[in-house]
Amino acid sequence: MRGLESDNAGDGNAILKAAGFRNLEAGVLDFFRQSAGALELFFISAEKFRDLRRRPVKTVCYRQIYFTGVEALSKIAAIALLIGLVIITQVSRFAGMDAALTGKVLVSVVKELGPLFVAVIVIARSCGAVASELGSMRVNREIDSLLVMGIDPAGYLILPRIVGITLSVLILAFYFQAFSIIGGLVASSLLDGIPFYQYLSGIYAELGFGDVGISLLKGLIFGLVISTVSCYHGFRVRGSATEIPKATTAAVMQSLLLVIAADAVVTLVL
Repeated sequence: MRGLESDNAGDGNAILKAAGFRNLEAGVLDFFRQSAGALELFFISAEKFRDLRRRPVKTVCYRQIYFTGVEALSKIAAIALLIGLVIITQVSRFAGMDAALTGKVLVSVVKELGPLFVAVIVIARSCGAVASELGSMRVNREIDSLLVMGIDPAGYLILPRIVGITLSVLILAFYFQAFSIIGGLVASSLLDGIPFYQYLSGIYAELGFGDVGISLLKGLIFGLVISTVSCYHGFRVRGSATEIPKATTAAVMQSLLLVIAADAVVTLVL
């Protein structure tokens, strides 16, 4: 009996392992399939770039910039100030009150983490919102109505959202870095009693145009990834309204994975 029970237990474990591998394989294949679909949607929308000259398309783009960029300014500023303060405090504890070293560490950390933090914030605020909005339009047959009227959804719905989110992430990345550096230096000057200009000299010696360019390049790539993936998952909703939460969750998770992967690639290459 014990031998039979052990054999049954071994068979059960083997079945569970096989099912786990199949689920993992299906998930990986589905991830790459969705990424390819999002890339195809990006190229389709890019072909409609001239539609941005039309007033209705500009209006959609401006609204997206306002929602993704302008409404997030206060939150980005608060988070950036706190992160700058935390970095300065930790460096001061371990390295002492060295203005040059503190400025260099602050610039290095913010340069790498700034665009990534902004991307995560935009994903939390806008990615799911865009996916659910387009999904609702698909379920309510609003997109079908646009097609009947001869309006291309790629040029009217997708393109302005991609442009609006991308520009917002690009600008917010620079905004985040500026606030985190300035806020951290002001806080450290007040806490440590070191003149502000000494910290600025350390930053000036460390920060170059190449560093700013790399961080802005990351912001551009992250914005394209977030906007395209969110639009893709919202646009592919079919059936009932119960598909909208699934599309929203898939958009958020895939955006996070692709943003982290893109950050790693850019960091390794540049």
